[in-house]
Amino acid sequence: MSKIDPTAPATRQNGAPAESNRNSLTVGPNGPITLNDVHLIETLAAFNRERVPERNPHAKGSGAFGEWEITEDVSKYTHAKGFQLGAKGRVLLRFSTVAGEQGSPDTWRDVRGFSLRFYTEDGNLDIVGNNTPVFFLRDPIKFPNFIRSQKRLPASGLRDNTMQFDFWTLNPESAHQVTYVMGPRGLPRSWREMNGYSSHTYQWINADGERFWVKYHFQSEQGVHNMTNEEAERLAGQDAEYHRRDLFDNIAEGNFPSWTINVQVMPYEDAKTYRINPFDLTKVWPHADYPLIPVGKFTLNENPKNFFAEIEQAAFSPGNFVPGTGISPDKMLVARTFSYPDAQRARIGTNYNQLPVNQPVHPVNSYTFDGNMRFDHSGDAPVYAPNSFGRPYADEVGQVENSWESDGELVRSTYELREGDDDFSQAGDLVRNVFTDAERDEFVNTVAGALATVQEPVLSNAFQYWKNVDQATGERIEAKVREGLAEAGEIPGGDPANA
Repeated sequence: MSKIDPTAPATRQNGAPAESNRNSLTVGPNGPITLNDVHLIETLAAFNRERVPERNPHAKGSGAFGEWEITEDVSKYTHAKGFQLGAKGRVLLRFSTVAGEQGSPDTWRDVRGFSLRFYTEDGNLDIVGNNTPVFFLRDPIKFPNFIRSQKRLPASGLRDNTMQFDFWTLNPESAHQVTYVMGPRGLPRSWREMNGYSSHTYQWINADGERFWVKYHFQSEQGVHNMTNEEAERLAGQDAEYHRRDLFDNIAEGNFPSWTINVQVMPYEDAKTYRINPFDLTKVWPHADYPLIPVGKFTLNENPKNFFAEIEQAAFSPGNFVPGTGISPDKMLVARTFSYPDAQRARIGTNYNQLPVNQPVHPVNSYTFDGNMRFDHSGDAPVYAPNSFGRPYADEVGQVENSWESDGELVRSTYELREGDDDFSQAGDLVRNVFTDAERDEFVNTVAGALATVQEPVLSNAFQYWKNVDQATGERIEAKVREGLAEAGEIPGGDPANA
């Protein structure tokens, strides 16, 4: 909420009247500027520090506020107050692209971030996901290298398909997500017309202490619509902020986009024997086994009043969970409970949670104190716990609500493989059984186009990568790439199998 009265006289930052916003203090009208022009120095110093570092991934984006309402009784799965029948509240949703920088076009082919915050009476609940139900990796130690491979070369500063496919093909767990990205969902027509997913597996706990594993699905009530490569390329040149403009203008015109809230629920014990690892971020749970359960809906009906304060400084974290909810053993999710808030501490400051957009509606009574830019403090109350002077402190003992069993030696290892655990079968199902014939044709064109500049040995690795996803589709991709290279005079044409 802005505290600025636009009709009041201009002031300096100390509240004193600003002498002039037009003219600096000089020695005569033609003389040099003087150092004691406090307003000038303050203005220039603030301008030099006006931008905070952009997010590393998910730098380019925007968002809006709205309202959620729970329309179904899911109390047998969770006692979270925000998910009880009839509960309502305010939400914030930020959309983004993963790899691009602040100035990159909205319509580049990429995964779209879908970060949703529920401002509940028990605290902020953040569901940090994407517009696809899976991700490229299942181990967080690979994440920094993954992001670097999608960014820019160290010498030229250019993005590079060889670098991207080198990482993907050497990490075949990426196949499911790369198939999504190269398919129609890699180019959503608008943020309003795409679904959102938690991707990760989270936990719900009911009033009796029963635990359940859940995946969140946010389905667009505007339908899911995508654009072609040609449309995306044209818009990237015409309007780099196409998606940002579309969202803002539609809300301003009263066309409020909405999404239904659904969950897949897996009983706690099922996770121990299910045919795929339910905590593997590269996998989906088939709906035939765990169908969607409706929960409610949310609607975006309020544009930000100030983009920087309310969107750029919004700091999401999957570690923001509330009673009745929690996380799972998903290795990527556990790591993100640290990395997300730590990135915000580095980006916008130690006390980023005190910024209005990040403040919960529930009062905060924390023993963290001081640090740069601290403005909401605990007065003269004790700053340590326990204490003998009446300031409450937490002292729970015993089993915690959000928990799971863990045993075994400390090891560095991938997940143990189960019956349905492999890197390519779900990606293959997507190509064969979800894509239409037209979408498959476009998929082949998209992948072949991306591979046209890829160097050996990565190119051969990429051909095998796509054959592992689907043999026939991989062969079509290879044939198209080799045909294009032959026409360009780079390699001999002919039968791809003999090339």
